Parts: sequence; C-alpha cells; structure tokens
Amino acid sequence: MDILKLYNEYNNFGRFLNMTYEVEAPGKVTYQLKVTSDLLATPSAAHGGAIAGFMDAIVGVAALSAVVPLNKVVSTIEFKLNFTKAALLNDELKGVGVVITQGNRILTVKGDIYNQKNELIATSLATLNAYPIEKSGMLK
Repeated sequence: MDILKLYNEYNNFGRFLNMTYEVEAPGKVTYQLKVTSDLLATPSAAHGGAIAGFMDAIVGVAALSAVVPLNKVVSTIEFKLNFTKAALLNDELKGVGVVITQGNRILTVKGDIYNQKNELIATSLATLNAYPIEKSGMLK
C-alpha cells in the first residue's frame, strides 16, 4: 500500500492551496507554495493562517514519510510557529521539514519556510503522533 499516494488523494486542503512536495528521504521533505491573491490578509502580505497551514503540511509530511514503512500515519499534536518576515504576493515559498527525533509513537519535526531570496519567513518545532493507518479512516 502506498500511504503517501493515499494521503495525496485525500488531501483536499493541499490541492486547494496548490501546495506540492517532494520526499527527499524518509523524514525529510521540501514543499512549494506560491503566494497568490487568495492567500492575502492585506493588499500585499499573506495571512498568517495560510503560512501556518503550509507549515503544518511541511512538518506533517516529513513525519509521515518517516512512518510509512511502519504502516502508520500521523497527526499534529502541537507546533510552535515563529513568523520572521512577511510572505508577499507572488513570493515562491519553499518549506523544508526534517524529523529530528522519532520514537514508537511521537516524532519531533523542525520546519522552515523560505522565500525565493532564501530569506527565512517562518520557523517551527512540531510534535506529531504516529498511529496505525487502520485508525485513520483512509482505508475503505
């Protein structure tokens, strides 16, 4: 079973924001998001909620990519998010997520978002819970 493929089928939020990702290695992902007018909170800057949603995807898929060999999926327990610079209209954002600790159930993931100038937009530390895919509702 390809859990990442199944995740992509169910991830309406990711499609809505037009986010794309690549798994670099188990536990490491890169994500892309373009700041469009639909994501703005002011005439030029993205809404913090859009950036937070993007970050949740970054840390979530990094963790997911680490646990798919165990036939597990993940859910976010918590994350701390620091905004360091505004994401502006038409910015091409790159997110990097890396699992820094992994236990049987709990993972800690570091996430960073950069703009096309490689300026740090946001940084995060997240805790995620891994659990059997059978409990996810994704299997039919």
